[in-house]
Amino acid sequence: MSFGQGGPYGPPPQGPYGSRDPQGQTPDWAALADASAQRARRRRWMLIGGGVLATAAVAAIVATAVVSANGDGGDRGAGKNSELPVAPDLPSESAEPEPSFSDAEPLPPPDPKDFISTEDKDKLPLGADTLFPGAKLTMGDRDYTKGATNRTTNCAGATQGDLGSILAANTCDQVIRATYTRGGTAVTVGVAVFSTETQALKAKKEARGGLASLSGAGVPTFCRGGAICRKTTNSYGRYVYFTVGGFTSGKDVVKTDKDVYTTGDDVAEFTFLQIRRRGEAQASAAATAPVDE
Repeated sequence: MSFGQGGPYGPPPQGPYGSRDPQGQTPDWAALADASAQRARRRRWMLIGGGVLATAAVAAIVATAVVSANGDGGDRGAGKNSELPVAPDLPSESAEPEPSFSDAEPLPPPDPKDFISTEDKDKLPLGADTLFPGAKLTMGDRDYTKGATNRTTNCAGATQGDLGSILAANTCDQVIRATYTRGGTAVTVGVAVFSTETQALKAKKEARGGLASLSGAGVPTFCRGGAICRKTTNSYGRYVYFTVGGFTSGKDVVKTDKDVYTTGDDVAEFTFLQIRRRGEAQASAAATAPVDE
């Protein structure tokens, strides 16, 4: 039996996604892709339009809020200004007098050297026991034993060579000596005292010859009889101090004999410090003394 062209089922059915193959029922993929693209475009345009409307609405709300705030702020500001407290009255000037301060600058502290530059100011006791106290001398890690001491107003008698006449010509008042030993070395230091610093400086400049070494108290004679010894001369204030150092054995001193040089330098430095301390002590006493009104 024949039912006409197309068979018993008629033409292929049409669906929303296109025609189907009556044999394998395969979808039309091209048609499906076109339909999906159309739907995506419609959604995108709908989102863009909605965003523009939302932005415009937010801008309108913000502008309204700003206008409202400016209007209210002016009124509130005026109200606050009108309610500020009145400044209290300043206190009147006190009837009591204000403290006053002297315009005079304080006097500078006394210079210690001024007190050892002239005999008029240098009033502390002076002798071998004040310049060279104790039984030994310590400088750093070196100890020296003190030997004999001597004080004489016959300045020339404590010297050798031309030094005696030079001291006398510059009106030397006295010479104070002390000897220190360490091992086989010995040094005698002598302090010549003058009335003024000017006299002391002149005697130092003219100095020739040297100090006579001082033996005794366990120290044998040294630096006598032509032995070569090391000599130094220096001054501070109205004091000129000399040293003569060498070996107790009578051996001549050469430049490589460091022990002799070290001993002489230590004793000379100690003597300078003792003289300076005299000035410091007297300056300190003068600074703390009550002022006569």
